[in-house]
Amino acid sequence: MSRRVLVVDDDPRLLHIVAMYLGIEGYEVAMAANGEDGLTEVEKQRPDLIILDIMMPGMDGIEACRQIRANPDTAEIPVLMFSALSGDEDVERARLAGANHLITKPFNLVGLGSVVKSFFASDNPVAV
Repeated sequence: MSRRVLVVDDDPRLLHIVAMYLGIEGYEVAMAANGEDGLTEVEKQRPDLIILDIMMPGMDGIEACRQIRANPDTAEIPVLMFSALSGDEDVERARLAGANHLITKPFNLVGLGSVVKSFFASDNPVAV
């Protein structure tokens, strides 16, 4: 059974590269370009993992993560967040919103793949 991963980022190049890499790694990948579309995809797809960019126009990743956590149907889906910001304040904002893990940009795809794999390796996903 293929694991479904939803990637939400407003950078089309990054979205394409991450989706392509995860597809090669054997995941079923859905994409969304902003927080609102991401929430719509979460409802439609019920992914096994959500990868959210923090900084996006309109609804940012923090708010999207809060809404995912507030919905009993999606509250248990692990959320991995991307951020170009790596200050303690940003890590704390992501944690308080309910993110399971934060990766700072730029990142390498193999490292991302390892983190994604770790979410599916056990029932206890890595914490921020």
